[in-house]
Amino acid sequence: MYLPVRRRPLAAALLASATCLGLLTGCGFSSDTGSSEGKAATAGDGSFPVSLTNAWGRTEVKEKPVRVATVSDGDTAIALALGVVPVITPDVEDGDKVAEYKQRAIEKLGEKKLTTYDDTDGTDYEAIAAEEPDVILGVNTWDMDADYAKLSPIAPVVTFGDKKESDTLTWQERLRTAAEALGLTAKADAVIAANEKTLKDAAAAHPEFKGKVYTYSVVHPEQITYMSHADQDPGVFEQLGLVKHPRSKNYSADKNGVSLENLDELESDLLLMTYPFGDEGLLSASELESNKLFQSLDVVKKKHFAVVPSENTLASAIAYPDALSAPWVVENLTPILAKAVAGK
Repeated sequence: MYLPVRRRPLAAALLASATCLGLLTGCGFSSDTGSSEGKAATAGDGSFPVSLTNAWGRTEVKEKPVRVATVSDGDTAIALALGVVPVITPDVEDGDKVAEYKQRAIEKLGEKKLTTYDDTDGTDYEAIAAEEPDVILGVNTWDMDADYAKLSPIAPVVTFGDKKESDTLTWQERLRTAAEALGLTAKADAVIAANEKTLKDAAAAHPEFKGKVYTYSVVHPEQITYMSHADQDPGVFEQLGLVKHPRSKNYSADKNGVSLENLDELESDLLLMTYPFGDEGLLSASELESNKLFQSLDVVKKKHFAVVPSENTLASAIAYPDALSAPWVVENLTPILAKAVAGK
């Protein structure tokens, strides 16, 4: 399952992932992202008008859009992956540094920063209207049920076809929906193919990953969460060759807490942890790693244990895959996995 998000500060984003973590299935942009000209969409490959069914009716896009607005970080990632610089986006970083992979994409498109609106209280309809967009991307948001009626008078709204799809569509499906409305379906196919190749190449370069049994766990404020449960969609770890532990079948999105008395449930060939809440988590990294039961795990004693950093947004990018981040995730994650597999 894939959660669309307004990417709040990392800790808040990963708190939501306690109930649903969309592990990465391959996402990002190809090496040829094109360029923007006055924040216009790049050359299209579709014909217009385009008519798309959505959960509230139909979206009619009469001409190829030039000015594109977005209402979530995932929608911004989609636009950037397709080579489009949005005329306005939500300020999901809240003044914090923009994620490295996102900044790379912005700069590849000839910009230094995006025009944003303050989304602390939700979507700023007036700010979006002031930019006079030709189309509004909302295929990756939870809030469309409230937003659609206020956004649709501004411009055609591109969103999911069924309300149930708000948290089930893969990033690839969301990308293709947006691309159809923008006349960029061939570009979307190229993005997907490039990201699949990125993951396949990384797996081929690290044959030592193949078949290694892994456990991935996140320390949240209320619990240690067994994230790699059996029902969890295959993601970046499995795309790189790892496999879930057999005991993952004992966990689910609704039953994923690991008590301190049962830390041996984390035992595996490879144990990956992340601490997005720091001292506000149930345990800090130093507290957990000094726990005697944790220290007694074979995976820890043999140094097949690694921490996925949260401060550089890697943990968040893994939790919330989008159409932009795969090359950066692979670049940053594979050295961590390689070191853990080797026991260094």
